[in-house]
Amino acid sequence: MILLRSILYFVVLIIITPPFALIAILVRPLPPHLRYRIIGGWTRLAMLALRFVVGLHYRVIGTENLPARSAVVLCKHQSAWETMSLQLILPPVAFVLKKELLRIPFFGWGLACMPSIAIDRSAGRDALAQVEEQGRVLLDQGFWVTVFPEGTRMAPGQTHRYKIGGARLAHATGAPVVPIAHNAGDFWRRNAFLKYPGEIVVSIGPAIATQDLTAEQINGQAQAWIEGEMRRLFPHHYESKPLPAAA
Repeated sequence: MILLRSILYFVVLIIITPPFALIAILVRPLPPHLRYRIIGGWTRLAMLALRFVVGLHYRVIGTENLPARSAVVLCKHQSAWETMSLQLILPPVAFVLKKELLRIPFFGWGLACMPSIAIDRSAGRDALAQVEEQGRVLLDQGFWVTVFPEGTRMAPGQTHRYKIGGARLAHATGAPVVPIAHNAGDFWRRNAFLKYPGEIVVSIGPAIATQDLTAEQINGQAQAWIEGEMRRLFPHHYESKPLPAAA
């Protein structure tokens, strides 16, 4: 049954992605927020299919922690699920993503028309400067710049060094940082075809005021909260694994 549901979900994506890629190209001249809402129709359909075809639901805790102004979001990265769900859970978001994703036929074409920051991860300081420069513009436009600080999808229970780019953007702009923890990898793992039914828990942490902090302190506070919350909510993944030292 899980295999059949996963196949049906894949078929749904094949059906809806090419038309939305064309729609995305056609609406590219429109203002960014209007374009975001139109292209976001793909995400809403994909998430509905997850719910009714796969049986994968989600529950959000901590929405009262969302600040009134646009923010930098630092989120745990376990699967492709959070790249879709955060578009429904948060105000309009703009992802920092790897440039290679834009080369994927249809999906990448549509993604290129969404407000985002596509970086070359091998560019080092140039990539950091790009995040800061473009992120400042997106924050001013009211988008929540969303960064996966580990830089790649991690298996449940695993942690990677938190990169500094999102924290540097928050430090440069004074934007608050919103940390997010979740367990999407329990149901949709990295590069996995099978999607499992169940309930993903998304926890939104208290916003971190950044005005009097260094980028390293911001990064460290976000990492400490995310990794601590992962261990609080999903302790079975972290037995005998100490909390990593903050960046």
